[in-house]
Amino acid sequence: MAKNTICLWYDTDAEEAARFYAATFPNSTVGKIHRAPSDNPSTKAGEVLMVDFTVAGIPCIGLNGGPAFKHNEAFSFQIATDDQEETDRYWNAIVG
Repeated sequence: MAKNTICLWYDTDAEEAARFYAATFPNSTVGKIHRAPSDNPSTKAGEVLMVDFTVAGIPCIGLNGGPAFKHNEAFSFQIATDDQEETDRYWNAIVG
């Protein structure tokens, strides 16, 4: 188990984000999906609360913590690419 894990805060779409990263970047996977054992301020019992995943080999946790915090440019994954084709593939996947 890694000693450092990046935790990314989502409103409700941590699982969707983890699956996007896993489908887009090599050496990326979706691991265990943790469901809320009971109602809490951000999720109802049985809904996805946290998702373990990796992005390019980096361990991450996606937390469905509610709308209190929004994603911004303060955090980003930087992925080195071998050529323009690879860069374009990632760019198109991200910005569509």
